[in-house]
Amino acid sequence: MHKDDGYTEEVAGPAPVPLALRRVLGLVVSGAATNRAEIARRSGLARSTVGQQVDHLVGTGILEEVESRRSVRGRPPRVLTISPHAGTVAAVDVDTSESQVAIADLSRRVIAQETVGVRIDAGPQAVLDAVTERLQSLLEKHRRDPGRMREVVVGLPGPVDFQQGCAVQPTGMPGWDGYLVAEHLRERLHAPVVVDNDVNLMAMGEVAQARMETPLLCIKISTGIGSGLIAASGEVYRGADGAAGDIGHIRAVSGSNVLCACGNIGCVGALASHRAILRGLGIPESTADDPLHGTRELAQRIANADPTALHTVRQAATEIGEVVAMLVHMLNPRTVVLAGPLSQLRDDLVSAVRAAVYQRALPLATRKLTITATQLKGASGLHGGIALATQNVFSPAGIARLLADEPGPDR
Repeated sequence: MHKDDGYTEEVAGPAPVPLALRRVLGLVVSGAATNRAEIARRSGLARSTVGQQVDHLVGTGILEEVESRRSVRGRPPRVLTISPHAGTVAAVDVDTSESQVAIADLSRRVIAQETVGVRIDAGPQAVLDAVTERLQSLLEKHRRDPGRMREVVVGLPGPVDFQQGCAVQPTGMPGWDGYLVAEHLRERLHAPVVVDNDVNLMAMGEVAQARMETPLLCIKISTGIGSGLIAASGEVYRGADGAAGDIGHIRAVSGSNVLCACGNIGCVGALASHRAILRGLGIPESTADDPLHGTRELAQRIANADPTALHTVRQAATEIGEVVAMLVHMLNPRTVVLAGPLSQLRDDLVSAVRAAVYQRALPLATRKLTITATQLKGASGLHGGIALATQNVFSPAGIARLLADEPGPDR
């Protein structure tokens, strides 16, 4: 057929996918069109072509067409949505003391979210086996077909080889270096698995869920300090080897001689991370009864206006602000989001970082810059993982896999 009819085919995955089908599905997934007439108008495809592709997508159970709930005269209009039964994606956010897991449908609606209380220093097998068990339990509890797990996305708190699906020389993660996380979970969950740096996923979550403006720089202040960058195009910048954003090992401007876990001295992460602040104040990170003891105790001291705690936090925020000012000059982001447990102290943290950035950075780089704390608290990594998973599911190769796996709604 003529290419303007939308039937130009591109080999992407198990079988060629008609371009018309990709256009139709893309408009529904993005929310740009919710009925056949809108799709025809926005895509430029003939109504008959749109009808054929919509019927095919509804017949395979990827889309469903339902009556609108809007109050209108006459017959209610019919709208197209992603079928809640088209499949499930999962997101896993691995952190030092515990991991967060969530399952969602292909419309990014979170079905369930839980915490897995296994420390990262227990090693990859212990953490990943516990994560697998919890995900399988959530699927069973919420009656989601394990055979329709479309993708699993895992965030790790360290440099990641995105292609191999493993951490690369991470600090504070014994046994994780080179461990094939993606392969481990793929064998147990029988689904595609993607592994990324946790702050990259947090940055994606801030854009996808909190609607933050790009280019966006997300700074996670936790055991160490890391960053994730979303370009104006919406793409994550990972660098040549997955080490992009590991800013905790930049030397602090103050020239401190504090020894870092990486073996160097004066790294900003060793001086201004959440862990460094707790250590300086003599607050244990966790106790046998409370894995988040340090976070709660620090927040209480700040709420009580403890002068030593206030000074320590503001000094750390100033050190972080000096690094952020350098990044603002280099990357010129529109938004800087501060995340991690220290972001709970939003007033003291954000104000000190802002002060350092506006003092150091030139007006051209800051005139439209927004510096803020995360609005998603501890869930940005999960939302980012879900966003990345659904993005992959609805890529050309992902659509081909969906179609190959969908014999129909009566499966």
